Order: sequence, then C-alpha cells, then structure tokens
Amino acid sequence: MSRSGKPFLVVNPKSYLYGKKSLELALETDKVAADTGLAIYYTCPYADIRMIRENTKHVIVCAQSMDPLVPGRGMGHVLPESLKEAGADALFLNHAENPKTVTDLYKTILRAKELDMITIVCADSVVEAKAVSCMDPDIVLAEPTDLIGTGQVADDSYTIETCKAIAQVNPDVLVMIASGVSTAEDCYNVVKLGADGTGATSGILNAPSPAVRVREMAEAILRAWRERN
Repeated sequence: MSRSGKPFLVVNPKSYLYGKKSLELALETDKVAADTGLAIYYTCPYADIRMIRENTKHVIVCAQSMDPLVPGRGMGHVLPESLKEAGADALFLNHAENPKTVTDLYKTILRAKELDMITIVCADSVVEAKAVSCMDPDIVLAEPTDLIGTGQVADDSYTIETCKAIAQVNPDVLVMIASGVSTAEDCYNVVKLGADGTGATSGILNAPSPAVRVREMAEAILRAWRERN
C-alpha cells in the first residue's frame, strides 16, 4: 500500500474491546470515516480482524502487531500472510506493551512492505523516533511511554521538535503524536502543531459516548489540518 493518507486518526481499543463490542465501535467509526472522508485506522485483536473487515467499508483495519516469519515453521507466531488474508491493511509495531528488537522490527517492516501493508511504528523518544524513521515505516508514533493512558499530553515543544526531527531524517514518514491524547481539543492541538495524525484508547473508551468522541476527534483533526494548510 502506498504511503497512507493524511491527516488521520487511529481508534485503538487495544484489548479492552473484542468480539461484538469491538464490532459495535468499528461500525460507528466506519460511519465517521464515511461522513468525514478522514483516514481512520481501527485496531482490534487478531481473531476479530476478519469480522471487522467484512462488516466495514471505510476504516483501515489495523493489526496490533506482526512477526517477520514466512509461511512454514513458526508455531505460535503471527504470520503476515494470515493477517493480510484476514483483512488487515495496517499494523502497529513496537508498542510499549509489545516491543520488538531492532532486528525483528526492521525485518517485520520489510515483510509488511512485501504484502503492501501500512506500518505504524512506535518510539518513546525523539532519538528513537529518528532511528525508527531510518527503517522507512509509513508512520512513526512518537509517544513518551510514561504518558500513555494518563490523559496528559506531551508539551507543545515535544510535538514540534519531534515532527521536525523526523522530517529531517525521512520526509516521507508521517508523524503521529498520541500519548495522553484524550479529547478533540488534544487532537486539534497536536495536528495544528505539525503532526500528521493522532489517536487514542482511554480518551475514546472512557468518553460518555465513544462513538461521539471519535466523531469529535475526526472533525477536530480536519479543522486543524485545514487551518494549518
């Protein structure tokens, strides 16, 4: 898949939602993607990928990770071809809750390219974000690990510095700033400051209406993008 569209939103329930509940939010997110035209990624557990893909038309279905193996041996690992055939067009890699070695990360990015899958690769510092950018993923998610799930967004200088640093290393890589992002205002601010996209977990799931929060975030991202450009 060619470089992903921008701006974008990642709806990331992690493993808090699965099965029917995951599908319910995916369907609502699909409506938002259709109404706004925004590129929206929806992550789900491996076992739910096919169900989400077969019941949505507009979201980009995103796997939570992947391993660099090829068909054959590899009992218990996540086979890239299996994810692709199930309907995943994107994947997270190197999240703080499931980190990879440098060797495996690079090999997995290469395998994703072979299968035309979008890669969102996590980094917990500006230095790591620059290093990851050299591996040529589609998106670098730069987020201080200690802010994940706290509702506290990284300060403006972090967003500005990170966006500039990644652009200097690899201008083709899109930048996602997300740790602590909880509200539509947070989404607006990080995109206005230079990020290509953002996303959330607790900020969406803990909202009075997760579906409404997704719509608010999508509209805020688009507003910031229009004003910035």
